[in-house]
Amino acid sequence: MPVAGRALSARSIVPEMLDHAPPDVARASLRDLARINRYFGGYLVVRKMFARLVQRGESFSVLDVGAASGDMGAAILRSFPNARVTSLDYKADHLAQAADPKLVADAFHLPFRPASFDFVFSSLFLHHFTNEQVVELFTNFRSIARRAVLAIDLDRGPLAYYFLPNTRWLFGWHAITVIDGQISVAAAFKREELLALAARAGLGRADVRVHRPWSRLSMVAPVSAERAGR
Repeated sequence: MPVAGRALSARSIVPEMLDHAPPDVARASLRDLARINRYFGGYLVVRKMFARLVQRGESFSVLDVGAASGDMGAAILRSFPNARVTSLDYKADHLAQAADPKLVADAFHLPFRPASFDFVFSSLFLHHFTNEQVVELFTNFRSIARRAVLAIDLDRGPLAYYFLPNTRWLFGWHAITVIDGQISVAAAFKREELLALAARAGLGRADVRVHRPWSRLSMVAPVSAERAGR
């Protein structure tokens, strides 16, 4: 397991236990992640992000990559009921609770034509991958987004790193949630790092914001003017 201190000065990527957990254990940890999103900033950040881009009654389409239980997509729909959210994950078990439409697919080989969705969105997904892989993902996302590539991830730092182990006594987090949480924080980003990766993928107009005290980053990266005008 990564440790705080100097280890948080740069990204440290270690496989997470949830990726290989049996279905019953995975469900327990996914429920924890939904609680974390509900009470500790995830839903608030995604609502604010989309409020910058669309009107409440507007119709628009979203591809939620790495959607897992689909709770973030559900949060989008609660605030923007005319949205059309498609949940995508590489594990069918993770998508069991997600609403339709949903599909199992590889984020590196997305089965969609260019400009298929208004927004391509991910939450707590990018930190699983190396910098080179994040650039590849952003490039893929940019190709199928008509309006913008959107992302929410963790702001790497000691507050986020110690939060889950220090609150387990109160919230009863599953052990995997605590272990993976610290792995996730150590693999997460600082604002400047995410901006640089977006720029390398051709998303030079990206805006990355830090959300405190939630230790979250949000990125809104408009696609090219040529694509947006189609």
